Amino acid sequence: MTKPQIFPVLPPDPALGGIIKLAVLAVGGQGGGVLTAWIETLGRANGYAVQATSVAGVAQRTGATVYYVEMCPKTARQPVFSLMPSAGDVDVMITAEMMEAGRAILRGFVTPDRTTLITSTHRALAVSEKMVPGDGIANSAEVIAAAEIAARRLILADFDALAVAAGSVISASLFGALAAAGVLPFPRAAFEATIAAGGKGIAASLRAFAAGFDAASAGTAAVEKASPAPVSPAPKGPKPLSDQWSALHARAAVYPAPVAGIALQGLRKVVNFQDTAYGSAYLDKLDAVLLRDGAAKTYALTTACAKYIANAMAYDDVIRVADHKTQNSRFARIRGEMGAGPQNLLQITEYMHPRAPEIAGLLPAAWGEKLTANAKAMARLDRLVNKGRRYRSDTLRSHLMLYLVAGLRHRRLRSYRHRQETNHMNAWLQTALGYLDTNYDLAVEVIRCRRLIKGYSDTHARGQSKFDRVLAGIALVQYRPDAAEWAARLREAALMDEPGKALDGALQTIRSFA
Repeated sequence: MTKPQIFPVLPPDPALGGIIKLAVLAVGGQGGGVLTAWIETLGRANGYAVQATSVAGVAQRTGATVYYVEMCPKTARQPVFSLMPSAGDVDVMITAEMMEAGRAILRGFVTPDRTTLITSTHRALAVSEKMVPGDGIANSAEVIAAAEIAARRLILADFDALAVAAGSVISASLFGALAAAGVLPFPRAAFEATIAAGGKGIAASLRAFAAGFDAASAGTAAVEKASPAPVSPAPKGPKPLSDQWSALHARAAVYPAPVAGIALQGLRKVVNFQDTAYGSAYLDKLDAVLLRDGAAKTYALTTACAKYIANAMAYDDVIRVADHKTQNSRFARIRGEMGAGPQNLLQITEYMHPRAPEIAGLLPAAWGEKLTANAKAMARLDRLVNKGRRYRSDTLRSHLMLYLVAGLRHRRLRSYRHRQETNHMNAWLQTALGYLDTNYDLAVEVIRCRRLIKGYSDTHARGQSKFDRVLAGIALVQYRPDAAEWAARLREAALMDEPGKALDGALQTIRSFA
């Protein structure tokens, strides 16, 4: 056996002591390239040798681009810089989003002996977070807690919100935070001169820079106080309709405190979906539940019903989708998100993919039921309509088409789709309330299972399939003392993944002992 070779431990090279190593993690649209260019320009303008590199991430929010900058004072010798950051060897880490800070920590780029971590607390959700049927958003608090341990110094603020308020993008406010951190040997004026030399959007960028500088200097709290919930504007319309709404509003306002707030929001949603008569029917259903509820359980059943009955009554159908696409508020929101001014021409292309069940659902109930029962007719209809279509909703022709479809709301309550949704809702309520006398908590959990049903078309069909399977699983454990806990586990399992593998496992567990 050969003797292992032992290499001597060499002392750090003093020539490396003056090199500043800075990394930026950002995704498309966050201005990581602009920020890196500013840092590179800043160093060279102040007598530093600088090298900047980047490695592109994968698109669609599954990976960030890594920008890396090394700089040192110019000398007679040409420095040799690294092309990529190394774990444990980064002086400054800047991340343009909370989860990117977490990824930087996991990769070892943030260390307590040397790294200053500058990050924004806002979230830009990854595709993996959006794909989860339930709440797939990662916990920012856990990342902040890890950052407090991992970093030598931590600077956090919602730099995205600061930049937007200034009419700029997050790269400018992060540049301000970098200036305030004092980790680069350049004065604030040098940073501002770098922005001014860019020649584009100077005023807005300087405003965002100042906001970021002030937030970092003030030691902005890691978690900003939540903004107050926006107050819904009072409905406007003819006096008879306003009087009807006021009467419904007064009727919901007298519910017990835990119920009233959600009931008022549910009432607004249901009336907006159809009309005030439909809103009255919603309150009738809540009244019937409230009669069987009480303060002993803080009205948990009625509170859950206030939310999920409203969702069940305001289901997504073709009519509602068309109505959303023709709302003035939607066009204003898109124009604002795109930063389009009055002088800009905005074009909006809608992607429509109707299936035969959506078309059959628009028909009168008797016709739709007859058509759906005819497999051959449904197959022919599906071949005819089940094609991807694109419409320019900013054009008169397409907008009128969507407007006419939205106008079918006056015939909605006589449609086949409405009959299906009403029958399903009534069966769900009957099942939940059937558990009430023997197991109050189980009745509440069954009501909350309505969360599984959302969207329309394929999304709605998948959700309803999971809903039915969950209720079937609950029926197997209904007599157990922990039935409510199992109901909650089944629901959460159904929300974990789209194919339903977690739900399959939970149901298999139940069948093993039920």
